[in-house]
Amino acid sequence: MMDQNGMYAEEYGENGYMEQEEEWEREGLLDPAWEKQQKKTFTAWCNSHLRKAGTAIESIEDDFRNGLKLMLLLEVISGETLPKPDRGKMRFHKIANVNKALDFIASKGVKLVSIGAEEIVDGNLKMTLGMIWTIILRFAIQDISVEEMTAKEGLLLWCQRKTAPYKNVNVQNFHLSFKDGLAFCALIHRHRPDLIDYSRLSKDNPLENLNTAFDVAEKYLDIPRMLDPDDLINTPKPDERAIMTYVSCYYHAFQGAQQAETAANRICKVLKVNQENERLMEEYERLASDLLEWIRRTMPWLASRHSDSTLAGVQKKLEEYRTYRRKHKPPRVEQKAKLETNFNTLQTKLRLSNRPAYMPTEGKMVSDIANAWKNLELAEKAFEEWLLAETMRLERLEHLAQKFKHKADTHEEWTRGKEEMLQSQDYRSCRLYELKALKKKHEAFESDLAAHQDRVEQIAAIAQELNTLEYHDCVTVNARCQRICDQWDRLGALTQRRRQALDDSERVLEKIDLLHLEFAKRAAPFNNWLDGAREDLVDMFIVHTMEEIQGLITAHDQFKATLGEADKEYNLIVGLVRDVEGLVNQYQIANGLENPYTTLTSRDLTAKWSDVKTLVPARDQTLAMELKKQQNNEMLRRQFAEKANNVGPWIEKQMDAVSAIGMSISGSLEEQLNRLKEYEQAVYAYKPHIEELEKIHQAVQESMIFENRYTNYTMETLRVGWEQLLTSINRNINEVENQILTRDSKGITQEQLTEFRSSFNHFDKNRTGRLAPEEFKSCLVSIGYSIGKDRQGELDFQRILAVVDPNSTGYVQFDAFLDFMTRENTDTDTAEQVIDSFRILASDKPYILPDELRRELPPDQAEYCIQRMPPYKGPGAVPGALDYMSFSTALYGESDL
Repeated sequence: MMDQNGMYAEEYGENGYMEQEEEWEREGLLDPAWEKQQKKTFTAWCNSHLRKAGTAIESIEDDFRNGLKLMLLLEVISGETLPKPDRGKMRFHKIANVNKALDFIASKGVKLVSIGAEEIVDGNLKMTLGMIWTIILRFAIQDISVEEMTAKEGLLLWCQRKTAPYKNVNVQNFHLSFKDGLAFCALIHRHRPDLIDYSRLSKDNPLENLNTAFDVAEKYLDIPRMLDPDDLINTPKPDERAIMTYVSCYYHAFQGAQQAETAANRICKVLKVNQENERLMEEYERLASDLLEWIRRTMPWLASRHSDSTLAGVQKKLEEYRTYRRKHKPPRVEQKAKLETNFNTLQTKLRLSNRPAYMPTEGKMVSDIANAWKNLELAEKAFEEWLLAETMRLERLEHLAQKFKHKADTHEEWTRGKEEMLQSQDYRSCRLYELKALKKKHEAFESDLAAHQDRVEQIAAIAQELNTLEYHDCVTVNARCQRICDQWDRLGALTQRRRQALDDSERVLEKIDLLHLEFAKRAAPFNNWLDGAREDLVDMFIVHTMEEIQGLITAHDQFKATLGEADKEYNLIVGLVRDVEGLVNQYQIANGLENPYTTLTSRDLTAKWSDVKTLVPARDQTLAMELKKQQNNEMLRRQFAEKANNVGPWIEKQMDAVSAIGMSISGSLEEQLNRLKEYEQAVYAYKPHIEELEKIHQAVQESMIFENRYTNYTMETLRVGWEQLLTSINRNINEVENQILTRDSKGITQEQLTEFRSSFNHFDKNRTGRLAPEEFKSCLVSIGYSIGKDRQGELDFQRILAVVDPNSTGYVQFDAFLDFMTRENTDTDTAEQVIDSFRILASDKPYILPDELRRELPPDQAEYCIQRMPPYKGPGAVPGALDYMSFSTALYGESDL
């Protein structure tokens, strides 16, 4: 309830009524039409009270001049006795009497600025009207209270509620809304429907409506005619003070019905809280079901390890996972935070309204959701690790498959025609030198065959590794490898048989061309070296670090250092060919240029040598490009590390700061809330750094960078830290808002909250936000609780502990501690109060009828009660009777609500 001066300060400023004459004019008291209405209304109002003392006034500015009737009026309306008046007729006697009246008014907390006894004694109409209006405000209107509003607002709200069901009535003020008279008739009909037939009234007949209301009020309600219908109709804007004075008489006349309205208000308040709680419960169930269903649908996808065993397929899955983390999961993180916030808010409201704690349906507890969320995050981590490992494995497999194909192609090209050559019977028709040439040629082939043994072993080893790593096309690889090995065995057998045949024929064939033999001996290994060099120069490679590429570059530099010796060998071999050509030309040897010991020619070696010299700079360029790539990868590692090493400590610092605010006892809760929201804004403002880090991380992954020695932070740990920071801020904001809600709804002062927090923090040595039982007992003792050390004291403490730790967790959280202290220091609604309120509405009957609920409560809350109240089965029950006692008890006990 407002203080006694609040009404007047609101109406007329801090200094009360009429600080100066300009205020009179601004307030409209100088308007002749309003002055006339006020004079008539105030005179009638005064007479309605003076008649109780057997007297009346005729002229309001004259009959109060001697102060006698003014003092009598104040005694009648206040029920108190004023000092004995002076009976003399002198001016100073009159002033003394008026001053006694004004002093009595002032003693009631009313400020009378610019109103003096001399003006009243002199018959100043303006001052007299102002004084009477002040009396009316203090003794007729101030005590009107509707939902803790000011008197004027409360009276207006009372009129709006009472006239809400009536057609053509819309009360928005105390002047124009009452001009047509329907509002007055509606007020009478609402409380006494037997006095007026409202359905016969028309908005087009304001004079008839006003006269009807005034006549009925005077005749049946003992409310005199204080207003003139013609004045109300003909004045553009009737005086609101006159109408307020008259309407206040209606309010007091129906004061008995007002008790029922107060009871209805209490019921409305209780039902409104219950309806809001049910809405929050339904919303929690909906959000929890939706989130758990989404997690249930997502888990099989994250648990799947099926792929088409191709690099492109796994990279597609990796991109789908990134899309999931960027687009699909963030809204669910927000949904989870909202779910926890709604749950905490609901539990706080239930505690504040003295309702049982809310228990979600099975499987939808906050702990169930937290466990499901934790399993989801574990599945995400395992899925991402599998994708990265699978990518590395398939990349390795692709590299091995290409290497296998290249070596197999080279080998099959080399073996083409070798079986036919080894099976040939050409040596049977050769001359001696030709046979010796065939033998030397075969020896060169054996040397070449031995040199190719290493390549065949490499092909078999690569095939074996592809099988070990489960290459998707192992069948084709194995078949080709088997063909190569079978052919290699056949070549070995054929080589042995041909050598045996040549040895058998060697006894007849003796001559040999030394030069061709020397060429063959030198050309074959040089040719193998050329083939090996060409293979090495075109060999594909894959590296992940600077050290690996530097190793390849070093090996290539070492290879280039051997090119000088190779050039000498090449010139020596070509020199042998020139020597042969010279001998053939000198001695005209038939077919002398044909080398019987080898199929190699100088043109072959020249072509391969030229090819090697061309491939060397190409290899230089390839290695340089790879070096640049690895340098770029190194730069990405450093960029990510530099950003991560800034973001990680920043997140940890913000987590510590938010926790410190949550445990702080300095400043008001609003200041803590503002600081938390400032941190929240700062965190959201920092989000571009996270997004920039995500972009760098994506570039790192696209570049196949899997390790970073420059930082201990990974993108996953930073993501989790970021989400935990947002969750911590939202949780702390929610806790502070709940503390504010507790303080405001229960009347707890900031000093009390600070004392509670300070005491709690003092015994919370480890800053865990909870107390052990012994710490809690010490905390209670520190704030004034007397807990004895005997058996009774221990029983009392165990009773308190059962309240603050109903689940026997072994710890007392701060919100439970605050709730306990709030209940110990404040009062709440009880079932008995609600039952008493329903008993007033039911006119002391043990049951209530649906029509009574619909008449006294708003439509939605009336239907809410009718649907949930059980039928009354006690003595004297009538059809449709409802049991409000059981319903009220259920609101505060175990029920389906």
